[in-house]
Order: sequence, then C-alpha cells, then structure tokens
Amino acid sequence: MRRGTFRDETVDYAAVGGTQADDLLQYPPEKSLPAAAEWRIGSGEERFRAAAEELLSWAAQRGAGLRIVEVRPAAGPAYTGVSFDGEGRPIAPAGMVGEQRFDASGTPLVSAGATVRLQGTVRGHHAGGELRVIFVIEEQRRVGFALGTVGGSVVSGEESFMIEWRDNDEVWFSVRAFDRPTRALGRMFPGLIRRRRRALFDRYLRAISPLFATPS
Repeated sequence: MRRGTFRDETVDYAAVGGTQADDLLQYPPEKSLPAAAEWRIGSGEERFRAAAEELLSWAAQRGAGLRIVEVRPAAGPAYTGVSFDGEGRPIAPAGMVGEQRFDASGTPLVSAGATVRLQGTVRGHHAGGELRVIFVIEEQRRVGFALGTVGGSVVSGEESFMIEWRDNDEVWFSVRAFDRPTRALGRMFPGLIRRRRRALFDRYLRAISPLFATPS
C-alpha cells in the first residue's frame, strides 16, 4: 500500500538503534536528551500476549492521545529488522516475515520499515510527526519495536517500546528514548522537552496498563 502523502526519506538522526544501547542514559547521542522507564504490568503468559498484541496495534500511541493518520508498510517484502548489542550495534541481518497484518479497524500492524504519521499534542506539547519503524522484535518472551523520526516533529530521535515476560513470570513494559530538540524554543529550554517526554511515558503506560497510575 503506497500513499502519496508520505515522503520517501531516511530518518533524520544518525544513531539508529541507539535506544538499545545499555549506556544510553550515560552516553546519549550528541545533543540528545535520554530517557528510560519500565513498569511491571502484571504476570503470566496471558498478560504478556495481551500486552504484546496491544503494543503492535499502536495502542501506546493511540492511548497517548495521538491519532494514527496513515500507516505505510515498507515497499516490497517485509523485514523483521535487525537486533542490536549493548552498544547499539546491529548484530544480525534482517529476516523475512510473512504478509502484512492488520488490526480490527483495518490499520496495518507495526512492521519493520513502515512509516507512520501521527498527529496530536500531549499536555500542550506537540507530539506528532512522521516516523519510521526501525525494527520489530517478536520473540517467545519479548515483543517490541522502535520508532525513529523522519520529519515534522519538535524533536529528532528515537523511542523504543518493549514488553518482556521475565523468568520470574512478571510482565514488564519498558520505554527508552532520546530526543534532540529541532526548534529554537526546545534548544533554549530543554526542560520543555523533558516534560513532553515524561508526559508521553505516562500516557504510554496508561495505554498498555490502564489500571496503573504513575506518580504525579
């Protein structure tokens, strides 16, 4: 499916896959503001599978108050994306996956290489833009993906979302991100970017685990 309203461009930042680096918080990409948080959202295989399905159906973005304007799957055969080591370096080639999947509304599910256009604000902060799905992970006990900015956002950077069913049977939801302000106001007042990020994290969590309330 190809839509003319999308631009065929690469992401607008260099550290692709950087959200997977173990030392993201200590050594973020240049001029970027890093952030990471994780929350226990339940336990057991059923909870894991339900949360994973929600995540790949854009539930975190929709629950954050963002509108999915359009989703354009990657042209040609779909790929699973690459895996990354602790330094954020790719360690395996992309693998092929099957046909594009859709949710109940007909919206394409998250798939590597897809481009998504979001619109919306979060507590007065612009949170829309055009984003590329950098990678998708679908493992027996871990499911997630990363989004990288292409254009139209107040920041340049990446955010990753992961659902993990751990060995102790607990299910955790984690989000990691780095944001480089693209506009003068954000560069002058980085606190605005940090507040925007905290608001997004809060809403992402509520979307995946509605009964959980983050501290105010």
